Amino acid sequence: MSIGQPVKRLDAEAKVTARARYTEDMLPPGVHSAVYIRGTVAHGRVVSMDTRAALAVPGVEAVFTHADVPKILYATAGHPYSLDPEHADVADTLLLTDHVRFHGDEIGVVVARDELAARRAASLVEVVYEEYPVMTTPEAAMAPEAKAIHPNGNVVQRSEFSVGGDAEAIIAGADVVVEGHYETPITQHCHMEPLVAHAYMEDMERITVVSSTQIPHICRRIVGQALGIPWSRVRIIKPCVGGGFGAKQDVVLEPMVAFLAWKLGRPVRMALTREESMITRTRHAFRMHARMGFSREGRLQAASLDVVSNTGAYASHGHSVAAAGGGKLCSMYPHSAMHFQAATVYTNLPIAGAMRGYGSPQTIFAFECLMEEGARALDIDPLDLRLINAGRPGDVNPLSKRPIETHGLVECLQKGRELFRWDERRAAHKNSSSEVADIRRGVGVACFSFNSGVYPVGVELSGARLTLVQDGCVLLQVGATEIGQGADTVFAQMAASVLDLPMEAMRVVSTQDTDVAPFDPGAFASRQTYVAGPAVKAAAEDLRSRILEHAAEMTGYPAHALDLKAGFVVAVREPSRVFMSLEELALDAYYNKDRGSQLTAERSVKTRTNAPSFGCTFVEVEVDVPLCRVRVTDILNVHDCGVVINPATAKGQVQGGMAMAIGWALYEELLVDPRSGQVRNNNLLDYKMPTFPDLPDLDVAFVQTLEPSGGFGNKSLGEPPLLSPGPAIRNAVWDATGVKVNAIPLTPKALFPLFREAGLLRDY
Repeated sequence: MSIGQPVKRLDAEAKVTARARYTEDMLPPGVHSAVYIRGTVAHGRVVSMDTRAALAVPGVEAVFTHADVPKILYATAGHPYSLDPEHADVADTLLLTDHVRFHGDEIGVVVARDELAARRAASLVEVVYEEYPVMTTPEAAMAPEAKAIHPNGNVVQRSEFSVGGDAEAIIAGADVVVEGHYETPITQHCHMEPLVAHAYMEDMERITVVSSTQIPHICRRIVGQALGIPWSRVRIIKPCVGGGFGAKQDVVLEPMVAFLAWKLGRPVRMALTREESMITRTRHAFRMHARMGFSREGRLQAASLDVVSNTGAYASHGHSVAAAGGGKLCSMYPHSAMHFQAATVYTNLPIAGAMRGYGSPQTIFAFECLMEEGARALDIDPLDLRLINAGRPGDVNPLSKRPIETHGLVECLQKGRELFRWDERRAAHKNSSSEVADIRRGVGVACFSFNSGVYPVGVELSGARLTLVQDGCVLLQVGATEIGQGADTVFAQMAASVLDLPMEAMRVVSTQDTDVAPFDPGAFASRQTYVAGPAVKAAAEDLRSRILEHAAEMTGYPAHALDLKAGFVVAVREPSRVFMSLEELALDAYYNKDRGSQLTAERSVKTRTNAPSFGCTFVEVEVDVPLCRVRVTDILNVHDCGVVINPATAKGQVQGGMAMAIGWALYEELLVDPRSGQVRNNNLLDYKMPTFPDLPDLDVAFVQTLEPSGGFGNKSLGEPPLLSPGPAIRNAVWDATGVKVNAIPLTPKALFPLFREAGLLRDY
């Protein structure tokens, strides 16, 4: 049984020995390089472009401007297609534009025989602009006199919902009311492999695009839409991917390289520099105002959250990020009323899109910081306050009205309390905030809830194909996309468990090709094991039946009397009786002149459920008061992700998310000049990510529940590890110093004025 075993990743050796093939390893002969000409103002109109010097550079083949590309507006967001126009993504992007909306916007493109010539030529293009006022904040963009960044105005969309009654009225009548204003920054994915793609013509009609993408099937559709051609004329190939974290859930380079290959009739590649990648897609900065009302006993009666999301120059994933961040809160403490409203606003900043957590890190930060406010106002242990209010199995999600079959938050909190030694540490640091000491310690806790996919907002469809190969191995093809998270290994475990095969007998086609791979929207929303798992399971069950039917033909026994065990056909009632190996059966199916056929099975499944995952973070911090510096000394994440399919890869997922969350809480932010709109630190020297010396041991624990809607009892895990460390760290800093910080990251420059105002720096 492969489920629950710490199986080594199938791609591990290929990746650590550099044999894995990425997009740049698959360049066709004669490929040319394309480089964008980028706007050098944050807001304005291109009056003229002089390309003569660029065209004179040796090796340059062509220069294209906005006048040379299709005037087709398209949406770049990697969401499943919707038949409902009301759920369509905002189509506000052209291949090239003459209306510059952020510093670095794409106003032209140079194609040359090599990248050096293309970049030199791009730098020689002379552009004259009519400059407009630069707006880097939602408040500036929503001002009555603000110039429209897009024709429909500067507010992309607004939304709100209420559950459980009139939250504002309930808060007004509560025994204890707390409120706060919270801010989270613009951050970057910093995936190791920058955005890269190339394209070539298969014939006079069909375009093949090879891309480092999370969403090959969606990419095919968007390229077709951007070029105004039938989707079937586009083929997307996804090789190994060097990380994405949501940045590659947007279709960014693929329409352009497809257009250039189509126009020029030769292969064209585009690979962004690190500096370009870091301004291409970011995490939305949120400004949030939140209120909560509690009874004297600590029962959360109602909460309200008002969000303003900064989406930058183009919608990309637009308002869905803020809306999703609000909707996913409802399962955590489901017995309270809630009012949520949000607005997403265009500004002259780099484009914000999907990033790991998809709005939930921001909203969880506000919610769990405010829970800490409530605990202090009520004089209740913060952990106990969460235990009072946490949902239980069988509770109903107040927003979706669906029962929550598995709700392990209470168990996660209880397990974490014991493993982290919460009560002991809290007592030890009880007086830290009142001490006069340079080094102070404190502890914090925070919770999260998160969904397992996008249903019912979007379609959840996934396909799987299994083929018995002549040597008795089984080949698996899935539409679900391996981007480094270990999905292929987990799918192989699922199929192996149904077929009762050793993992050595499983082969997985990891490269997606939209011409031959089963359909699946891609890697996002922590959906793949939950949504693709049932398709893999159904296909494996079908193949198992076909194998046993052929074994029945070979042996004369009825199929129900036969079974598969460890790659052999055996008798059900007498498992020690072996009839044949799977290899012998496969050879007979392929090559017997009178019976059999290639044994395959393919299933496509639409998932109509969305089970939430739960969990929490416990953290201890050390604060160096004179240096205004925070160091995480101990951290523990506890997760209810249903049944853990592979403990080794699951632990790796959680640890990676925790490291990312520590960076978000303590170090990372893109710094933008508010006057010019220019990003000042879009490189890995000045953008401060945590490295190994900055991280403590990352402790992980699981509470396993059996989720009935999951194919193997499993739920989401990819994004949840990122959600609760941020507020837990903030709460621990408050515990250590008595200073509450309502904006992250908690850098020395942010802490210094707060510590000085609190009198902590009076002797320095």
